[in-house]
Amino acid sequence: MSILVCGSVAYDTIMVFHDRFKSHILPQQIHILNVSFLVPDMRREFGGCAGNIAYNLKLLGADALIMATVGDDAGAYRERLRELGLRDDHVTRVPDTFTAQAFITTDLDDNQITAFHPGAMNHSHLNRVQDAAGVKLGIVSPDGRDGMLNHASQFAEAGIPFVFDPGQGMPLFSGGELLECLKLARYCTVNDYEAKLLSEKTGRTLAELAEEVEALVVTLGPEGSQIYAEGRCIAIPCVPPDQLADPTGCGDAYRAGFLYGIANGYDWQRTGRLASVMGAIKIGYRGGQNHAPARNDIAERYAAAFGEALW
Repeated sequence: MSILVCGSVAYDTIMVFHDRFKSHILPQQIHILNVSFLVPDMRREFGGCAGNIAYNLKLLGADALIMATVGDDAGAYRERLRELGLRDDHVTRVPDTFTAQAFITTDLDDNQITAFHPGAMNHSHLNRVQDAAGVKLGIVSPDGRDGMLNHASQFAEAGIPFVFDPGQGMPLFSGGELLECLKLARYCTVNDYEAKLLSEKTGRTLAELAEEVEALVVTLGPEGSQIYAEGRCIAIPCVPPDQLADPTGCGDAYRAGFLYGIANGYDWQRTGRLASVMGAIKIGYRGGQNHAPARNDIAERYAAAFGEALW
């Protein structure tokens, strides 16, 4: 079964300022702010929601197809996809644009200043779900606004069940648009903050929103997650990580486990547990795509956490 992952492909440039922002920003001068931070440490990571989700699906042994838009600078990312064995048939280059990029500066207190350039991501509506053959399941993750709306409609028109994952793109939509996407989707995933925002924008409680889909997932960070399905709320525990290195991409890893569980007919508890394991593995590594457990390693981690075989 091919899983179509619609969303962003992006570069993340992460810099570390060896001091504290508050020591260099004068509150009384905030109206004429002009600051410069020396950042001796810098790294560039491969990221974006679609890239991260597909990467984790590949670790699980799933056939993941990325549908995204990139700029003229995407050569290194495409080469990485080929090395990983991930197809880029539906990764569309938009001439005269940059690939989406986040520039993140972190200080010693873990405060962050981020600048995000969407670039080619704003042209995601150029891609069409119908152009991907053999797809049985999909996800609409954060991307360009028009692309997310179009892809939700196209999945529904094609009769392909999909996960609606609005994420950081939620502020782009009205309450009515979010409700319409939920009605089109089979499943929905949000974190606890996004769940509250979704309720506020739609004027619906979580219980009411859960009635629009087969399963509504709310991730709760170290407190695990909840899956609203079959008229009940299923509590999924957090799997203790080996170490806490970087939360970047943990939500995407969780979503990959969730998709894999659906694709393989797991019940909701098993699906959520696998998703939790994927998030725990990811958080032990910096960046969204630097963890590389073998498939058997994932199964062993699952068995150790829950006392049952995964496959």
